[in-house]
Amino acid sequence: MKELNKWQSTVFMVGGGIMTLGAIGFAVVLWNVDARRVCSWAYLIGAVMFCLMQTMQSYEGRNFVVRRLKRIQGVADLLFIIAGFLMIDNMWLITRPLFNNDIDYLNAMGNKWVLALLIAAILEMYTATRISMELKKDTTPDGEGK
Repeated sequence: MKELNKWQSTVFMVGGGIMTLGAIGFAVVLWNVDARRVCSWAYLIGAVMFCLMQTMQSYEGRNFVVRRLKRIQGVADLLFIIAGFLMIDNMWLITRPLFNNDIDYLNAMGNKWVLALLIAAILEMYTATRISMELKKDTTPDGEGK
């Protein structure tokens, strides 16, 4: 697995932190619309930072399982970013003109960001755990690959 340099690791960690704070703020601060709008943008910016750095952490090996897990991780990254766009749409009603009335809009778009974020988080936890297990299996005790 290609390691990130110090700068990239910092961007990765800061992006994950901003993403987490944005999601928590968006879910908890229900009474202040302006704060929720800021949190939705903060989440999306953090998600983009996190996902870009994660995709830079490529795998050049030949292990099929790790390659498959990296593709699943890419799906999780895509869902993180989709959740951010859904949060922003939830606050700014960008796609509202595409629907006939408010009920149709709420049925189609209302709080769907929660589902996208939940699926992405489950996929991310699964792939991160499995990738580390597979990489440990791939190395011998002296640190060299098989």
